[in-house]
Amino acid sequence: MKLTTSKRKKFRVGSKVKKVAKPDRFRLSISRSSKNISAQIIDDKKQTTLFSASSNEKDVRSMKKNKTELSIIVAEKLAKKAQEKKISKIFFDRGIYKYHGRVKIFAETLRKNGMEF
Repeated sequence: MKLTTSKRKKFRVGSKVKKVAKPDRFRLSISRSSKNISAQIIDDKKQTTLFSASSNEKDVRSMKKNKTELSIIVAEKLAKKAQEKKISKIFFDRGIYKYHGRVKIFAETLRKNGMEF
């Protein structure tokens, strides 16, 4: 069975990240579309999503911001939730997206708010 280009990219990046990831860290998976961005922190041992943040949430959606400002807001929300649960070390799974633009801004904002990856 042939895989599509996006599925090959996702599998390639995910398998590389999982090889070097330490078992004491959770995975931060990011997803972006042309207008929105969302991220979730996942516990791969239990295969559960601990928490997530998205630009589609009601309080974020009500703000009229551009896409880069939305990614900063979502990253700050996610970092705040992680600090409440005392999670500071994660590994960043960018998925099929290049580490560029909104994804890079998202990651840098997380680092500024105390996340390590």
